[in-house]
Amino acid sequence: MAASKPRVRLPEQTQAGEVVEIKALITHVMETGNRRDAEGKPIPRNIIHTFTAHYAGALVFEAELGSGISANPYLSFFLKVPGPGELVVRWLDDEGGETIERYPLNVV
Repeated sequence: MAASKPRVRLPEQTQAGEVVEIKALITHVMETGNRRDAEGKPIPRNIIHTFTAHYAGALVFEAELGSGISANPYLSFFLKVPGPGELVVRWLDDEGGETIERYPLNVV
């Protein structure tokens, strides 16, 4: 299952030097590989294992996720806004699904 589009919430506008909270939610089953299907066959593991966020080309947040994370993971982190730029988030899952989304941040 390829990752779906993340829902990312960031402020409508901010000022340079301000610390803002970024919230991200993605819809994904996060199959651990520990369950079996109706025929008793193991369901292969498929979790989002990597989340990264870059702002204005610089890595600002990175998370390596494991099988203990819940379905539809929610992540929140803080960013000190250096100036105008674009937030780029990237999710990778075990089946090779990759999602990259871009969000401009209005810096006044």
